[in-house]
Amino acid sequence: MLREYTARMKLQQLRYVLEIVRQGNHLSAAAEALHTSQPGVSRQIQLLEAELGFAIFLRTRNRIVGLTEPGQQIIGIAQRMVTDMEALRSLKDEIGRHDRGRLVIATTHTMARYVLPRVIGRFVRRYPEVQLVLKQGNPEDVCALVEAGDADMAVCTETRREFPHLVRLPCFPLHRSVIAKVGHPVLHLKQLTLRGIAAYPLITYDAHYSGSWKVMGAFEAAGIRPNVVLNAVDADVSKTYVELGLGIAILADVAFDAARDRALRARSASHLFEPSTTIVSLRANTWLRPFVLDFIGSIAPELTAKVVGQALKTRLARAAG
Repeated sequence: MLREYTARMKLQQLRYVLEIVRQGNHLSAAAEALHTSQPGVSRQIQLLEAELGFAIFLRTRNRIVGLTEPGQQIIGIAQRMVTDMEALRSLKDEIGRHDRGRLVIATTHTMARYVLPRVIGRFVRRYPEVQLVLKQGNPEDVCALVEAGDADMAVCTETRREFPHLVRLPCFPLHRSVIAKVGHPVLHLKQLTLRGIAAYPLITYDAHYSGSWKVMGAFEAAGIRPNVVLNAVDADVSKTYVELGLGIAILADVAFDAARDRALRARSASHLFEPSTTIVSLRANTWLRPFVLDFIGSIAPELTAKVVGQALKTRLARAAG
């Protein structure tokens, strides 16, 4: 019966439902993101609920506070329908054009600045007729862009929030180093320890980045409370304040460039902190255009077309079961 109802639903209504959930149940924020009015969103949701015969959202004093039990099921169905439609549109636009099209990559600053330049340089030379678009944010932001169909893939590290509709393909680890100004005492410690690092003011990532929770988790496990003087959103900002003498930073090894960071030095801390993992995330029902597979293979050669295809099939089979 639910399948009969969904066949008659307007795709736009389902987009409204998904956006409300993404905006934390805030109708005004959802309306702004959708470039429409709040009354218009409310009206479409009411029409959808009337057609279904049950409420999607829980309400208190006309405010949405969560999803009903059937509403939770609707979310999964809506996400599949919206992403399937995006896949159909891509197929319509690009069928037979294996070396043309548009590739939207959602990624973090560290990836865009230090990991992807080599990959993108090669890609642009090989596919001059593919428009490449980079969208940046924290790992959860960029995965949400892929889940919503606003990006083709995400390249980032781990997220605390789960994304059940995405296929996550691990690529390679990112180990960490202590970054300090030239001459800083931490660089000359006979043995680098957590307690030795915690003796100095610390600059670390925002809490949404694995570089933050893994670093702080190591200190917490050791019963040490470092003096965090600044939470930054990217490696370059962190290094700027390290150069000013505000503190030391713990960053991915790849974020230190000896040729450019001449006022700084790096010391490996891989024995102290768990590495993060670079992950490529895709929608399970994404259309694997040849140049997309080539891009993924340039990041991690072991992610061949066969490996990626099998991972997507496995996720789709699991969802169908």
